[in-house]
Amino acid sequence: MNIDMNRTMQETMRLMQAGDLYAATLAIQQGLHGAESTGIRTEMPARSGRAGCIDGQYRVVPGGESDVSHTPGTTEPTDDGSGKGLDGEFREHRFTCDAGSMHYKIFIPTAIAETAPPLIVMLHGCTQSPDDFARGTRMNALAREHGYVVAYPAQAKSKNANRCWNWFRSRDQQRGQGEPAILAALTRHLVKAHGLDERRVYVAGLSAGGAMAAVLASTYPDVYAAIGVHSGLPFGVAHDLPSAFAAMKQGAGTSAAGVPSARTDPVPAIVFHGDRDMTVDPCNGAAIIEQCMGTAAATSDAEPHATRATVERGSVRGGRSYTRTIFTNTAGSVVAEQWLVHGGGHAWFGGDVSGSYTDPSGPDASQHMLRFFSACARSAIN
Repeated sequence: MNIDMNRTMQETMRLMQAGDLYAATLAIQQGLHGAESTGIRTEMPARSGRAGCIDGQYRVVPGGESDVSHTPGTTEPTDDGSGKGLDGEFREHRFTCDAGSMHYKIFIPTAIAETAPPLIVMLHGCTQSPDDFARGTRMNALAREHGYVVAYPAQAKSKNANRCWNWFRSRDQQRGQGEPAILAALTRHLVKAHGLDERRVYVAGLSAGGAMAAVLASTYPDVYAAIGVHSGLPFGVAHDLPSAFAAMKQGAGTSAAGVPSARTDPVPAIVFHGDRDMTVDPCNGAAIIEQCMGTAAATSDAEPHATRATVERGSVRGGRSYTRTIFTNTAGSVVAEQWLVHGGGHAWFGGDVSGSYTDPSGPDASQHMLRFFSACARSAIN
């Protein structure tokens, strides 16, 4: 190994220790081939308001308070952030529990027919914010139409430089500690404070947010009735930055750690993934389904893997085609639903272009998640 390569490896190790996996990979590529011959950009691409990629860089900064750039408790315009008028209140608050603190925004429609409406917790992707995610998914507008309350927890830049949820860290994959504990405590607080239906509580997310939704399904199956994972990863496939990067690029299959031991029923999951996703490999979407089905088989008293898969193919008028697979158990109940969007990248399908990382040409992920959630309720309160 020559002197230049030694320097390259030293720089790579320094970047790895700093948590900058993207820059570390770039350093290796440039050291082996030179920046010009590889054609690799030396700067992170800027965030796009349209379909695009959330980059696989995770720089973790321990400790610190939330640093969301909004004033807690102030009332925002009563819309979904896109300028389309909505009847409701969209306010920011700060929540603190034994596990830590977190800012969040909550949308409560002005008129809800039910006395105890359901709750959806929406987990944004890297570099996004609650306002951005609300605009892109249009979830507030749909919540008003269907009678849901929607909460948007905000990841602090002090906890992750790109505002990614730390789904890949071992200490943030455990019940009773880290980000799962804060998110579950916030969820329970919202249910109690607003008189919501604890049997109908759901969590959905994009990319890192989708991966954290999968973590919550495995660590707090007694809180969430169903999950929606968009362009995310299954629980337990990574424990640090290198393994996270490997899972994102190549997949890592399912993990036995993802099977909760104190649960008799799996948490139903609806999964969306584009088959041209260059940020999180599409095999991760299939692995989430396999993990869910593995949980069902491991905890069911029925015959192993007693499920039926129904495959449908369709297309959005003037948009993308897709393959939808519905998985039902022997009782006829839907336990999982997988959408593979053909030609789709790393973006929320059917989203509004006023939000980042959206693809309006795909099937409406938000609408289908609400449809899926409407059929899911926990049968017993633990």
